Amino acid sequence: MEDNSSSSSTATGISQSSFLQRTLERFSSIQCLKLNADERDPVAVIALQRYLSEQAEGPQQQQQQQQLHTFTYDVTITDGVWRAKCFVHPGLNHLVHTNTLRTGTDISITQCSFVYNERRLGHGYICIEELICGAERSAVLPRINDVSSLPMLVKHGMERSVVLQSDVPLQVSRKHYLSLWNNDDPEGDIWTSGSPSSDTVLDVSRITLLSSLESSFRSSWKSLPLLVKIMHKSRLRYYGKFGLKIDYPYQAYFEVADQSGTMSLVLWNELCPEFYQRLNVGTVLYLQNYTLKQSYSSRSRPQMDHYRMKIFKSVEICLNPRNPVSLITVVSPKSVLPQWGLPEVSYQFITRSELEKLANNSACDIIGLVTFVGRVERVKSKGNKGPEKYWTYRWVHAVDGTSNHPFILEIFSSSQPEIFSCICPMTYLVCTQMRVCQVEGSLPYLTSSCETETFITGYHKGQPYVSDPRVKSFIQWTKTLKDNVVLKKTAVGGHYCYPRPPKMFTQSMADASAQVPLVAAADLKRELETLQYREHKKLAIQGQITAVRYMKTPKATASQGTEEKEVPDVSTDECVPHTHSQPTAAEQTLADRLTSPSTEKISASRGKRRIEVRKAAQSSNRGAVPSKRAGHKNAEEGQKQEEKESNSEPEEAEDVEHSLRSQNPNRDSDVLSWESRSWLKQRQEVSEHLCQGGLYQDSISQRFTTDTKNVLLQWSNLQPTRWTPEQTAETVPPVVCPGYYQVTILGINRQIAVDTAYFPVVSADEPRAVGLPEDPHGNTMLSCLSSGFFCPLSIPASRSDATLPEPEEILATANELEDTHVVCILDLCHLGGDKVEVLVNKVYRVTEVSLD
Repeated sequence: MEDNSSSSSTATGISQSSFLQRTLERFSSIQCLKLNADERDPVAVIALQRYLSEQAEGPQQQQQQQQLHTFTYDVTITDGVWRAKCFVHPGLNHLVHTNTLRTGTDISITQCSFVYNERRLGHGYICIEELICGAERSAVLPRINDVSSLPMLVKHGMERSVVLQSDVPLQVSRKHYLSLWNNDDPEGDIWTSGSPSSDTVLDVSRITLLSSLESSFRSSWKSLPLLVKIMHKSRLRYYGKFGLKIDYPYQAYFEVADQSGTMSLVLWNELCPEFYQRLNVGTVLYLQNYTLKQSYSSRSRPQMDHYRMKIFKSVEICLNPRNPVSLITVVSPKSVLPQWGLPEVSYQFITRSELEKLANNSACDIIGLVTFVGRVERVKSKGNKGPEKYWTYRWVHAVDGTSNHPFILEIFSSSQPEIFSCICPMTYLVCTQMRVCQVEGSLPYLTSSCETETFITGYHKGQPYVSDPRVKSFIQWTKTLKDNVVLKKTAVGGHYCYPRPPKMFTQSMADASAQVPLVAAADLKRELETLQYREHKKLAIQGQITAVRYMKTPKATASQGTEEKEVPDVSTDECVPHTHSQPTAAEQTLADRLTSPSTEKISASRGKRRIEVRKAAQSSNRGAVPSKRAGHKNAEEGQKQEEKESNSEPEEAEDVEHSLRSQNPNRDSDVLSWESRSWLKQRQEVSEHLCQGGLYQDSISQRFTTDTKNVLLQWSNLQPTRWTPEQTAETVPPVVCPGYYQVTILGINRQIAVDTAYFPVVSADEPRAVGLPEDPHGNTMLSCLSSGFFCPLSIPASRSDATLPEPEEILATANELEDTHVVCILDLCHLGGDKVEVLVNKVYRVTEVSLD
């Protein structure tokens, strides 16, 4: 709890220097405040916290809430003098969904109000209704030595409010915060960990065995104490929803064992914050006042056949916070006696060389040295009937010296955020209860189960697996490695998707969930508009490729004699919204942001965000992209023509054009491109052209070094809930890339076109090259789009004479795309702000498509 002694001070000096203090004082006479430019100062966002919204009143409002505002956000801001926790108006939620409103940056409040809680005395808060998002880096935070030492600003008369001073939501009907980007991770001060275990003497003379629970479940049964050991631990499950009157709707499963066998144990509700992080695999529990209930048959279970113990599946043990209050005693390891007969925890560690022999969906444990860590992405949970739910996951490569191939790991968050966010190259990684995924035509990979736990260097001490022979053998192998050699093979972040799509695209009428969904072009537009921060989707669209443009990126410093290029952080100049009428709200916002790159004004009344769209009638005024390599003259003429056109447009659109032109490095360079013969006419007829196909810095992996470890971890992780000084200490090094291809796909009905990026794998040491089916092909434009790589892949260490094909050579073969019906697999990922990554994963010819 904060020190309240001066939280409502109105000292003249503080009032004059504190924007937040001045603003709060003005609410003594008015309820809603609109701030002019000379009245507002920037404030820094230091915390952004999420929780389930309070249920609206009335059926219509409830239905609208479930569709639009499932969750609510509190934001803690500071002006350098005070801190203030404010309520984010639901109309601004989309700014959080796109990571536009985020920690570590400044905002300017343009409209706010003070809201009193009508059902509780002495409780109220500032509601932010309109704001301007500031620059990438905060100007306020560098001036503050210790943010946590700043007093919390509270309105006079509300100093005794526990809610306003605690780590709990401003909406008093909610008692806890959720993790900002998923529902599985513990979040907030309510989650206790590291509490000492009990050394009290236990009365084990009256304990009962698990075997007797199953036999006595439906008869007259008396709850006798249990003495068990935890063998497996599941991730947390949050089951909160509107109308559910449970303060802490959490559930966690454990598999526990005694000498008679194993049984499931369920930790319920507020016992989860108190005990979940204290109960670990190998922990011994003395349980009293538990209840029994019939097991939920549809839930996943860990594979425990290797224990050769009786598994009791018909009933499960329930630990409840009330009716009755369960008593949980965590037994100190030094108090555990051998005569209790509790089984030892055992594992099923495999080596990489054994992976191909395992059956699909079988469980295993692995240990490896991490060489690649992908960025954290999110995927929406399918079939979730409650509030919108996202899973967070990342791809990891780890080696163990038994194979030329690494373990390819799809690791979902396992309610261990302190570990999940710190996985990095050169760490020793242990993953338990991973499931095998055998893939036709690709290397097998491993994916998390509900019972998967992960451990990295710094967390291995005391874990039961440290004495496993496979683990000891791995440690001995790592002693033969040289760090500088391994570091050359490491990478962090960037686009990564595994496995590659199959050779044939099959549309199954019976099981639509087992395939990449084939969507209409209009649906693709909707997906781009509603995609949230770091959300990943894989979609298929059919049509024809009408244009391919090689995007030459600006020259960067040469590395070992090889010319490399820096990737632009903007899409191409083709993506400018052209209009001769009054600009829409979305276009005006884009104009405001680009003409003043450090600011973006957003109102709570503004609805769904828009993707950048070019109307056909407007784009028809533009010159055609040259079908062959054009010289500087053509580029200059095209620029003059566009400048002439822009002079006749409204000032706002002119500003957008000018700003994008100044940021586009390709404008004054040579252009390599191909167009179909009919594209010039077709693009005049399309109703919309979706222009999202640029390549971003976040799309390309970076080489890992110990010096850049912290900044690369921040870059590849999700935006944090709370700001720390390390968050803005360094900048991400610019990535290098020789260029990419912009591919324009025209929908099958020729109404909507979309620009995508094709970024081929060119080197065998890229993370994306692992497991890539390297069937040889002729390096035509279509074969490259189909395979995803240039043939053969370069091998830097081999000093081979093989050279990669030049863009001119690739584009010279693009005529085979003329009027060719194709199905394109696209990877979509929202990178934050206005950046939406749209990458071509694979292109199928019609002969490679079948109906099932």
